[in-house]
Amino acid sequence: MKVSISKSTIKGSINAPSSKSYTIRALICAALAEGESEIINPLGSDDTEACQDVLGALGVRIEQDDTSWLVKGGILHQPDRDLYCHESAATQRFMTAVCSIVPGTCRLTAAPSLARRPVLPLLQPLKQLGVNCHYNEADSTITVNGGSLKGGVAELPGDISSQYVSALLFISPYAKDGMTVRLTTPLESKPYVLMTLDCLKKFGIEIDTSNEMQQYRTTKQTYKSARYTVEGDWSSASYLLAAGALAGDIEVKNLNPDSLQGDKVLLEFLKNMGGTVVVQNNKIMVRKSALKAVRANLTDCIDLLPTTAVLAAMAEGTSEFNGIARARIKESNRVSAVKAGLEKAGISVIEEKDKLIITGGNTGSAVIDSNNDHRIAMAFSLLGLKAESIIIENAECVSKTFPEFWDILKRVGGKVKTDG
Repeated sequence: MKVSISKSTIKGSINAPSSKSYTIRALICAALAEGESEIINPLGSDDTEACQDVLGALGVRIEQDDTSWLVKGGILHQPDRDLYCHESAATQRFMTAVCSIVPGTCRLTAAPSLARRPVLPLLQPLKQLGVNCHYNEADSTITVNGGSLKGGVAELPGDISSQYVSALLFISPYAKDGMTVRLTTPLESKPYVLMTLDCLKKFGIEIDTSNEMQQYRTTKQTYKSARYTVEGDWSSASYLLAAGALAGDIEVKNLNPDSLQGDKVLLEFLKNMGGTVVVQNNKIMVRKSALKAVRANLTDCIDLLPTTAVLAAMAEGTSEFNGIARARIKESNRVSAVKAGLEKAGISVIEEKDKLIITGGNTGSAVIDSNNDHRIAMAFSLLGLKAESIIIENAECVSKTFPEFWDILKRVGGKVKTDG
């Protein structure tokens, strides 16, 4: 599907979609808790459906209605089919660890874009904990023999993906003799691990952290069923908030200003760029402003790279974004995708190993390859709000995290046309 966006004036009030990251974390915890848990206001998207599908194959029952999911967990069994994780990295990584406590053998498969992303940094610490697991390069499958988790000490780098750390934390209460997770390099995307610890606590699991979150110790514990409410997603909201700063007035509700989500730092970036931002309880109001260049470190909010890069393209001056290296191993190489897209629109971009330098200017019409990456598609739609025409190819990829994005952008005044 192609979507074209042309110069628009944005105005409206909308609810931010629920957090994908918290929805998946709550699903995992509820599946590991005996009895029935309720997840209130969950996100329905490709990624969360992938997680539900894998859990269902392991015997977890999930009953859905419009506002909540009832999850009956506590007893997982060997699946009678492969566990297909689609394009959800969180599902693949979290469930690879969870399969170590499932009796029998599990085989996890993935869509091609996910299969390209690294998995060995997770399998290596699992093996240190006694888990019998293997990665087959020929077909990009992961095989895990359950019941082999012993516990002890696992070491892994903290600067590849925080999801590896979270994956180990989910299974740490099952180690008979306890588990220690030790990071050999500084932790990046720290807020996501904080979100995992927060979710675990809601389901009765306590984990001791030390050495500035470089070490985690867990004793044997039991997950408890819970009633869990999912808060709004700051990552998805970033595109709407940025749209307000570029092209009008917007109010985004259902956002927790005290959230642990790292991407709420977008508010600080917008303020530093001269944006008009008002926070009122769970509502964020952003007004069109003359933006100026900014310097920002994205180490703990790497998913904001496409959004902030597009904002910088339409700001006065030259912006610098550091801490961007890990964006190369997301759904696409987002560093390359951002650079290519902005240059097509006439914006000067300099790429270094861990830095992007963007000089703002007038944007021209362009056809943007989304690289089948939801964040590239949504971020580059913002260019269209100021240009004569921006066409996004493979625009349906937004269903990964924000299925209603194009309808919502249209609802608040975006001149959006779909083809196919």
